[in-house]
Amino acid sequence: MAKSNGKLIANNKKAYHDYFILDTYETGISLAGTEVKSLRMGKCSIKESFVRIENGEVFIYGMHISPYEKGNIFNKDPLRPRKLLLHKYEINKLLGKTKEKGIAIVPLKVYFKGSLVKVEIGLAKGKKLYDKRQDIAKKDQQREASRDFKIRNFG
Repeated sequence: MAKSNGKLIANNKKAYHDYFILDTYETGISLAGTEVKSLRMGKCSIKESFVRIENGEVFIYGMHISPYEKGNIFNKDPLRPRKLLLHKYEINKLLGKTKEKGIAIVPLKVYFKGSLVKVEIGLAKGKKLYDKRQDIAKKDQQREASRDFKIRNFG
């Protein structure tokens, strides 16, 4: 659904390793001015963050945005919960999906789309250990095949 065609700020590679991503949504995020300036400098981390729905609103927890150096008193807490902006029907859809066992909502990317900051979230189902091993084996095979191809054609 969501395609990032702007500047990528943060990417959550761990989410792709630990979860099967079933569906993705592009959301807006409510930020203060100094947080946007800090994001423009690329100071953001979503590695340990998660998304939760409370009272019909969607919040992201654990997203670290470093304080802006020149922001002094206007800087906010780096780990404060931030509101994600979605349509009501999308929130209801996400709420229904998360009621199922083993389904979670995880942030995947933070990026600029024009002048706006967007967060791509995904409906995710946890991977078992053997699933992770299969993925690693596939990547190794692909890497080896591409290496052989490169040696055969260019070496």
